[in-house]
Amino acid sequence: MCRFLAYAGEPAFLDTLLIEPASSLVNQSLAAREAKTTVNGDGCGIGWYGARAEPGVYRGTLPAWSDANLASLCHQVKASMFLAHVRSATSGEVSMANCHPFTAGRHLFMHNGQIGGYDHVRRAIEAMVPDDLYARRRGNGDSEAIFLAALGRGLDADPVAAIAGTLSACLAIMRAAGIDAALRFTAILADGQKLFAFRWASDHRAPSLYWRRLEGGIAIASEPFGTPDDQWQSVPAGTVMLAGGPEPVFRAFAVD
Repeated sequence: MCRFLAYAGEPAFLDTLLIEPASSLVNQSLAAREAKTTVNGDGCGIGWYGARAEPGVYRGTLPAWSDANLASLCHQVKASMFLAHVRSATSGEVSMANCHPFTAGRHLFMHNGQIGGYDHVRRAIEAMVPDDLYARRRGNGDSEAIFLAALGRGLDADPVAAIAGTLSACLAIMRAAGIDAALRFTAILADGQKLFAFRWASDHRAPSLYWRRLEGGIAIASEPFGTPDDQWQSVPAGTVMLAGGPEPVFRAFAVD
C-alpha cells in the first residue's frame, strides 16, 4: 500500500511538510508505520498549483528517500495546494507512467488501495475509459484507469458522483468475474481550488486517512507526521472530505 499527503492553505514550501517533520512522507517511504508494506520505494511524485491553471507535476521511479531532484524541488517550490505520493506497487510495474499523482487539465489525482483481482478484470476496467480519454493512458495500473474512467463520467461537473459511479461499475465488473477480493479506495482529487479526500472500501477495511489543521491550512495524510502532540483526526470510513474553504466539510460517500 502507498502513502500520500495533500495540503491546502496559505502558500508553504513543500519541504516544510514533506521532508522536515518527524515521520515525514519521505521518511514514510522507507519506514511506514500504518501500511501493510513498511517500504514504499516503487517511485514517488508531487503535484502543485502555481501561477497557471494547470498544475506542475514531478514523478520519478527512484525511492523518495534517495531522489535528490525531489528534495531540490521541495526546497524551492512554494504552493497553496499540493499533493505528494510514495508508491508501493500493487498493480503495474515500477515505471514513471505508473507513479502518482496523475493529471488531466486542472485535476490532480492520487490513490492508495487496489481493485481486487485487477489482472483478471483489467481489460474490462480499461473499457470504461472513453476513446477520447484513453489516449491519455500511459501506465498499466488500476489507479490511472479509475481516474480516466471517472473523467469520462463527468468528473469536471460532479467529482463525487463521478468517482462513486466509477467504483460502482468496477464492483459490478469484479462480481461478474467472480472476484471476492476487495475494492479499496482512499484517494485525493484536487482542482486547484478544492481537495476531495475519499475513504471507502467494499469490505469496510478502508486504508487509513487522517487530517489536521495547521497554522495556515489543512493537511491530509495516509498517516500522521510531526510531533506526538499534533492533533490528527481520522477521516471516517465511507466519507468524502472537502477541503479548500474556511472549514472542512464531511459527507457520506456511498457506492451502490
